[in-house]
Amino acid sequence: MATTTIRLPNALKSRVTTAAKQMGTTPHGFILEAIAEKAELAERRAGFDAGAEQRYDHIVATGKTISWNTMRAYLEGKAAGKVVRRPTPRRLSK
Repeated sequence: MATTTIRLPNALKSRVTTAAKQMGTTPHGFILEAIAEKAELAERRAGFDAGAEQRYDHIVATGKTISWNTMRAYLEGKAAGKVVRRPTPRRLSK
């Protein structure tokens, strides 16, 4: 296991110590958990961004999309339990 040293301002160290005590863990454990949560958030964000890029690339490749107003009406109908027709993608207007 690698060792990393971080320097914390006294005020932050005090906050970390207090928060760790409230959560029933050590400051070391609290910091490790915070780093793991931040790394997971960054990984999830990267996945979200990659998915958005793929969807955009698909729109560019096909030239087809569904307007927000049409999609919103469809989703609201589905959420309300109505039988609604799935919207058909249309070519983007230029």
